[in-house]
Amino acid sequence: MIDPELLRKEPERIREAARLKGFDPETVDLAVTLDRRRRELLAVVERLRAERNALSKRIGSLPPEERHAALTRATVLKERLAQLEPELRDVQNRLQHLLLCLPNPPAPSSPVGSSDEDNVEIRRWGQPPSFPFPPRDHLELGRLLGIIETERAVKLAGSRAYFLKNEGALLEWAVLRFAVDLLLRRGYTLLAPPVLVLDEAMTATGYFPLGREEVYRLERDELNLVGTAEVPLVAYHMDETLEENELPRRYCALSPCFRREVGSAGRDVHGLYRVHQFFKVEQVIICEADPDASRRYHEELLKNAEDILQALELPYRVVQACTGDMGQGQVLKHDVETWMPSRGRYGETHSCSSFHDFQARRARIRYRDRNGRVRYAYTLNNTAVASPRILIPLLEIHQREDGSVRIPEALRPYMGGLEALVPRVT
Repeated sequence: MIDPELLRKEPERIREAARLKGFDPETVDLAVTLDRRRRELLAVVERLRAERNALSKRIGSLPPEERHAALTRATVLKERLAQLEPELRDVQNRLQHLLLCLPNPPAPSSPVGSSDEDNVEIRRWGQPPSFPFPPRDHLELGRLLGIIETERAVKLAGSRAYFLKNEGALLEWAVLRFAVDLLLRRGYTLLAPPVLVLDEAMTATGYFPLGREEVYRLERDELNLVGTAEVPLVAYHMDETLEENELPRRYCALSPCFRREVGSAGRDVHGLYRVHQFFKVEQVIICEADPDASRRYHEELLKNAEDILQALELPYRVVQACTGDMGQGQVLKHDVETWMPSRGRYGETHSCSSFHDFQARRARIRYRDRNGRVRYAYTLNNTAVASPRILIPLLEIHQREDGSVRIPEALRPYMGGLEALVPRVT
C-alpha cells in the first residue's frame, strides 16, 4: 500500500505510476477525492464529538434554566453525528479499498514499456549449447528415462498435472535441497511455513484484492493456497515492531505452491513449464527503510539465484523488467531467464522484486530506528529455485545423444553419487 501522504502531496506521481504500470488513472483521482472528503468529514465529526463530550460532562452541573438548552443542543449533536459517522465510515472503507489497489511508483531506473517484450537485458552467463545431434525436449527425455509421466496425472488431476518418478523425483529434491543448503550457508533462516493462509496474509503481501483470480481458495474454511512462500515469510512479522539492530532479517522456505494460471490457456503450456502445483525455494529479506540498502539486498538475492544456476551449469540471462511488466507493488524487478533448448529461447525461472514499504504498510511491519522513531520496514524477495520448471533446462541442456542426462557435480552428493540418468526405455 502506498503512503497516503504521497497520494496527498504528489498525486501526479501516483497517476504517472498508474499510467506506466497499466492501471486506471481514474482510480487515483477517485482516491484523491475520497481522501479529501474523509479529512473534511473527520474534522467535522471530531469537532462535534468534542463538543458533545464536553457538554455531557457539564450538563449535570448546569442550572435548570440552562439545562434545557444544553439538552436540546446535545440532541442536535447526536442527530448530526448519526448522519455524518456512517458517511465517514463509508468513505474510509472505500478509500482503504482504493489504497489497496493503487500502484507503487517504479524506480526511475526502470525501463518504460508495456510488456515483457520491453524488458532490458543486463547480462548473460554461459553459452546455449549447440548439439551435434537432434536434441530431445524434456518430456521426450522424461519418458525415455522413466522419470516424467503426464498421462496418468491428467487422468486423476486434470490439465497441467504431472508425476515425477524414480530419479526424476530424486532430482527435484536434489535441486531444492541444494538451494536450501546454499542459503543456509549464507545466513538465511529456514522456515517450513503454512501454505493455507487467511485473506489478511494475502492482502498484507499484495496478492489481494487484485490477484484473487489466480488463487485457489477454500471457501468453506476461508483459507487460500499460496502461490509462493513469499506470503507466509513476509507475513511472519505482521503487526510486529522490530528493532533496527535486528535488521536485516533473511528468511528462506521450501514449500509447495499453487497457481490457477488464469489467462494462460494456450500459452506456455507444453510440458512442465506452466503447471498448477509446484515446489519452490523462496528467499525474503526484511530491511531498514533505506533505498540504497534495499538495492544492495536486491543484488544479494539476485546473486544467490545466479550462483545456483551457475552451479547447475545452466546458461541464463538477467533482464530488468519494464514498468508494464512489473506488479502493483514492485519498485524494482529483475527476472532471471534460463536457456531452454526446446523453446529455443530463455524462459523465466526467477523473479527478484523490491517493494520498499509497500508490503510492510499493508502487513504493519515496523521497526524502531536508532533515534527511537518507528518506521515501516522495506521488503524484498526472489526465487532461489522452482521445480519442475528448472528441470526443463536441467534435462535438456545436459542431455547426451544416447538419451542419458549428465548430472551436474553440485547435485551428485544429493543423488547418492549418481553421475547420469540413463534410459530405462529403448
